[in-house]
Amino acid sequence: MLQLTQELQQNSYPGRGIVIGKSADGKQMVIAYFIMGRSENSRNRVFVEENGGIKTQAFEPAKLTDPSLIIYSPVRVINGKTIVTNGDQTDTIYDFIAKGDTFENALQTRTFEPDAPNFTPRISGIVEGDRYTLSILKSADGNPNAVCRYFFDYQSPLAGQGHFIHTYRCDGNPIPSFEGEPKKVAIEGDIDAFTEAIWTSLNADNKVSLFTRYIDLATGDTQTRICNKNQ
Repeated sequence: MLQLTQELQQNSYPGRGIVIGKSADGKQMVIAYFIMGRSENSRNRVFVEENGGIKTQAFEPAKLTDPSLIIYSPVRVINGKTIVTNGDQTDTIYDFIAKGDTFENALQTRTFEPDAPNFTPRISGIVEGDRYTLSILKSADGNPNAVCRYFFDYQSPLAGQGHFIHTYRCDGNPIPSFEGEPKKVAIEGDIDAFTEAIWTSLNADNKVSLFTRYIDLATGDTQTRICNKNQ
């Protein structure tokens, strides 16, 4: 099991990342989602709360150039399920669940982002009770004509453990996509300690925003924290 802080400190540009797991006391499900940016457009963002979830919005609207891949709702909640993704596939998943369909079927209709030459993967997660699923949609070795869809399902996860998936293996040009299974990481501390550990471990130049949530398994009550570099 890896230390999440070390994974972040050793990678200057993991891109966007999702962590889902169970708290050390086994009583809460834990979610984290962060965004990073290298361009002025990507860095010109903040997280704001909306309808039980969050959305991204421009910190300085006049400087926003292309909203297509950076303005979206990363987190939405429906029917006791919490959806977290790195793009507008959040809405696709939400719409499928609303009509009684599934997370997996929703993502069968989507592919990686159309941002050649990176072809950034779409990463997604969903939490219901103490079960969660993570997914990554990516090109096959950078080939835009071939899409690979991977799903990882975790039922009754162990206390103090979670999984971390992110868009990029490291910085580069083009930026290499994440490879392999989600990384098994330790989930430690209460929500404030967990949030602080992630936020301070992200690269100071590239980090933009962080969302964390603890969901009480007995009551469904939530605690949420948001960190924005642009305040």
